[in-house]
Amino acid sequence: MSPASSPVSLFRAVRAVADAEGEGPVDWSAVGNAARAATEPGDLTLSEAEHQGYADDVADARDGIREAAGVDFDLPYSVQVQNRHHWIDANLATFERLLGPLEEQASLAPSLARSANTGSMALTLGFLANNVLGQYDPLLLAEGDASSKAGVRDDTGDADHSLFFVHPNIVAAAAELDVDYPRFRRWIAFHEVTHAAEFGAAPWLSEHLESRMEDGLETLASGGFDRESFHDLNVAMTAVEGYAEMLMDRAFDAEYADLRAKLDARRRGGGPVARIARRLLGLGLKRQQYERGARFFRAVADERGVAAAAAVWDRPENLPTSAELDDPARWLRRVDP
Repeated sequence: MSPASSPVSLFRAVRAVADAEGEGPVDWSAVGNAARAATEPGDLTLSEAEHQGYADDVADARDGIREAAGVDFDLPYSVQVQNRHHWIDANLATFERLLGPLEEQASLAPSLARSANTGSMALTLGFLANNVLGQYDPLLLAEGDASSKAGVRDDTGDADHSLFFVHPNIVAAAAELDVDYPRFRRWIAFHEVTHAAEFGAAPWLSEHLESRMEDGLETLASGGFDRESFHDLNVAMTAVEGYAEMLMDRAFDAEYADLRAKLDARRRGGGPVARIARRLLGLGLKRQQYERGARFFRAVADERGVAAAAAVWDRPENLPTSAELDDPARWLRRVDP
């Protein structure tokens, strides 16, 4: 579904990478320039009805998820409707911050030229900008400000978290999947707001995920591999994605079977280039997290109810182990005897 880039845009992207400057392994300014040059921003002209539609979808998702899950939570301080360039700008600082430990060890990959590193990161951001539909990110604003694009809500809520909708991608995906755009937009809103419910119910979760990521990257930068940190991160993200899948199925207020089937096919599909890019970026792993985590939480909710599933967010020790993800009854015996 990625929009095609014009030859001029591709030339500008290559030129931006070639002009990479500085002494570090990645020129982040050039990354942003190249990713934007190779990516069409997309139309962000919203009618009054569309503005109101996004606001209503988010508010209704909050209320429906609160009722279904039995947990209270606030929406993020910043809820924005973006184009693809806005998404690149918002995520550029996050990539730079999280990969900082690797940058400090430039000798880790001496055979990789600065321009190659810069080009790889630009390709990553550009591919994601063309495919991300919505994003709830508790880490995104850890260092920085919430810059308003097409704001839906920016006056109350959790100031450490942010919620984005990439409007051109939502419109394009709805057309590609041949589904009603307002219903599809609402489905995406419900999915992202379920993440707000998770992090709202678990104030410890953001720090837990970030610490595992930082530990793993710092060890990697020093030439080692912290298998435990990356394992813990994968298990936690499987719980995050799986709970969201289970909860939105129970909270969404319209028919969704066709949306679920088509989105699952979209996660698996795409052309050869897209499939290779998804594998290189680990997006196949994310699909496995959705599926494995959803099976776990559906089994828990069917056995004990959705409220019992929410016990996973009471404390870090309640996260399922890898073995428990494949044996929900074992987790229930430990956490909810």
